[in-house]
Amino acid sequence: MPRVRKTPVPKVASASRLRFSQQLRAERHRQGLTLEDLAERSGLTWSYISQVERGLRNISIDNQDALARGLNVALRDLLQEVAGEGETE
Repeated sequence: MPRVRKTPVPKVASASRLRFSQQLRAERHRQGLTLEDLAERSGLTWSYISQVERGLRNISIDNQDALARGLNVALRDLLQEVAGEGETE
Protein backbone atom coordinates (compact mmCIF):
# COMPACT_ATOMS: atom_id res chain seq x y z
CA MET A 1 0.00 0.00 0.00
CA PRO A 2 1.46 3.43 -0.93
CA ARG A 3 2.30 5.81 1.84
CA VAL A 4 0.08 8.84 2.13
CA ARG A 5 1.90 12.08 2.74
CA LYS A 6 0.28 14.42 5.14
CA THR A 7 0.13 18.02 4.08
CA PRO A 8 2.07 20.02 6.66
CA VAL A 9 0.07 22.46 8.70
CA PRO A 10 1.38 25.94 7.89
CA LYS A 11 2.94 27.60 10.90
CA VAL A 12 1.98 31.16 11.63
CA ALA A 13 5.03 33.39 11.83
CA SER A 14 5.44 35.36 15.05
CA ALA A 15 5.12 39.12 15.05
CA SER A 16 8.85 39.38 15.79
CA ARG A 17 9.77 37.19 12.82
CA LEU A 18 7.52 39.20 10.51
CA ARG A 19 8.91 42.49 11.85
CA PHE A 20 12.47 41.31 11.24
CA SER A 21 11.65 40.11 7.72
CA GLN A 22 9.95 43.39 6.80
CA GLN A 23 12.75 45.51 8.24
CA LEU A 24 15.38 43.35 6.52
CA ARG A 25 13.76 43.73 3.10
CA ALA A 26 13.15 47.46 3.58
CA GLU A 27 16.77 48.09 4.59
CA ARG A 28 18.12 45.98 1.72
CA HIS A 29 15.98 47.93 -0.75
CA ARG A 30 16.93 51.25 0.89
CA GLN A 31 20.58 50.42 0.28
CA GLY A 32 19.89 49.32 -3.30
CA LEU A 33 21.17 45.80 -2.70
CA THR A 34 20.05 42.64 -4.46
CA LEU A 35 19.56 39.35 -2.65
CA GLU A 36 22.83 38.22 -4.24
CA ASP A 37 24.66 41.29 -2.88
CA LEU A 38 23.45 40.64 0.65
CA ALA A 39 24.22 36.94 0.32
CA GLU A 40 27.81 37.75 -0.58
CA ARG A 41 28.14 40.20 2.31
CA SER A 42 26.53 37.94 4.92
CA GLY A 43 27.80 34.51 3.91
CA LEU A 44 24.25 33.19 3.56
CA THR A 45 22.55 32.07 0.33
CA TRP A 46 20.25 34.38 -1.59
CA SER A 47 17.48 31.75 -1.53
CA TYR A 48 17.68 31.51 2.27
CA ILE A 49 17.55 35.31 2.59
CA SER A 50 14.54 35.38 0.27
CA GLN A 51 12.74 32.90 2.53
CA VAL A 52 13.66 34.97 5.58
CA GLU A 53 12.29 38.13 3.95
CA ARG A 54 9.02 36.34 3.23
CA GLY A 55 8.74 35.17 6.84
CA LEU A 56 9.08 31.51 5.89
CA ARG A 57 12.21 30.79 7.95
CA ASN A 58 12.58 30.68 11.70
CA ILE A 59 15.96 32.38 11.59
CA SER A 60 18.63 31.89 14.26
CA ILE A 61 20.15 34.80 16.15
CA ASP A 62 23.50 34.03 14.48
CA ASN A 63 21.98 34.42 11.01
CA GLN A 64 20.12 37.56 12.09
CA ASP A 65 23.46 38.97 13.19
CA ALA A 66 25.13 37.96 9.90
CA LEU A 67 22.42 39.79 7.92
CA ALA A 68 22.63 42.90 10.11
CA ARG A 69 26.41 42.95 9.66
CA GLY A 70 25.98 42.46 5.91
CA LEU A 71 23.80 45.57 5.88
CA ASN A 72 26.11 47.48 8.26
CA VAL A 73 23.26 48.12 10.71
CA ALA A 74 22.72 47.16 14.33
CA LEU A 75 20.66 44.02 14.81
CA ARG A 76 18.34 45.96 17.12
CA ASP A 77 17.44 48.22 14.17
CA LEU A 78 16.06 45.22 12.29
CA LEU A 79 14.01 44.17 15.32
CA GLN A 80 12.44 47.53 16.15
CA GLU A 81 8.87 48.34 15.34
CA VAL A 82 8.23 50.59 12.38
CA ALA A 83 7.06 54.08 13.43
CA GLY A 84 3.32 53.97 14.00
CA GLU A 85 3.22 50.17 14.25
CA GLY A 86 1.63 48.90 17.43
CA GLU A 87 0.75 52.39 18.66
CA THR A 88 -2.69 52.99 20.02
CA GLU A 89 -4.52 56.21 20.73
